[in-house]
Amino acid sequence: MLNTKNGKLIAFVLAGIALLVLPLLLQATGSNSWARIVDQALLYVLLALGLNIVVGYAGLLDLGYIAFFAVGAYVYGLLSSPHLAEAFTSIAAAFPDGLHTNIFVAIVIAAVVAGVMGMILGAPTLKLRGDYLAIITLGFGEIVRIFLLNLDRPINITNGPKGLPGVDAPSVFGISFAKPFYVGDYMVEPVTMYYYLFMAFVVAAVILSYRLQDSRIGRAWMAIREDEIAAKAMGLNTRNLKLLAFGMGATFGGVSGVLFASFQRGVYPESFILMESVMVVAMVVLGGIGHIPGVILGALLLAGLPEVLRHVAGPLSQMTDGRLAPEILRQLLIASAMVVVMLIRPKGLWPSPEHGKSLSK
Repeated sequence: MLNTKNGKLIAFVLAGIALLVLPLLLQATGSNSWARIVDQALLYVLLALGLNIVVGYAGLLDLGYIAFFAVGAYVYGLLSSPHLAEAFTSIAAAFPDGLHTNIFVAIVIAAVVAGVMGMILGAPTLKLRGDYLAIITLGFGEIVRIFLLNLDRPINITNGPKGLPGVDAPSVFGISFAKPFYVGDYMVEPVTMYYYLFMAFVVAAVILSYRLQDSRIGRAWMAIREDEIAAKAMGLNTRNLKLLAFGMGATFGGVSGVLFASFQRGVYPESFILMESVMVVAMVVLGGIGHIPGVILGALLLAGLPEVLRHVAGPLSQMTDGRLAPEILRQLLIASAMVVVMLIRPKGLWPSPEHGKSLSK
């Protein structure tokens, strides 16, 4: 037992050291492209962990999850860009230098707004499951996107299709992410600083997910997932529990949206299309529904695979004399890889042992 515990401790320490050193190694290559890919992958991990609460724990298929991501991004975009001061004279008079809200304050506001919207979405869908719930949530996601896209008239709030450029870079403990940070003579690039910020939130999300999974609420969610009628017969308030699942999952989406807007230094409607929701659902399903390590693996693979295949699609396109564009080939390779994986591993790459046992009985 001691050897097992010591082995796990050593593995955790080595993994922690590797995660701390990884961005520095990527920075040493002289290119920020791979560091940016890893940063984007961490944002998708955070999104997938949030959706896993709704889909994996409570068994509620949500195809409009990207709406909460958009809400978080727009909250930070409005609170940390010059747009509101330029659009409203009253705000310009109160804040002549524009709004420059601290990122942690914006995260709290976005988490609350997204959580409330998640419960608003959940309220009319309490009696729906499966395909019907998926259609409702899909429609909700599109409504939010179109609403944000057209909220530039008669009052210009979101700036419509033009989006919100000029979003502030975050500042943590007085360190601005808008420029490199120097430790002595060593320069730390902004993408590396974003990595550590995102990793801190991912670690917090993983800890919170495990705590929820082992809590009474988490076990109640799983009871609803397996058999809602039986869970209700045992005295569980399925209505409130499902609303809580929608709200908690949406909170994760709102937080990741704030981080995304700060990373991109802008918010644009095309970042929140339906395909993004489908990709996040695919990450959860591909990795293993309800299993946190599997969800993380699925998010990392589907976030990184398109960029890796970008280097493969070019030569393949040349082999066809350019008849197939590299982008088309890249999407074809991604889709083919997903089909093959799901045929070989229908329960996901790393399914939950408990869930696998229940299915095999």
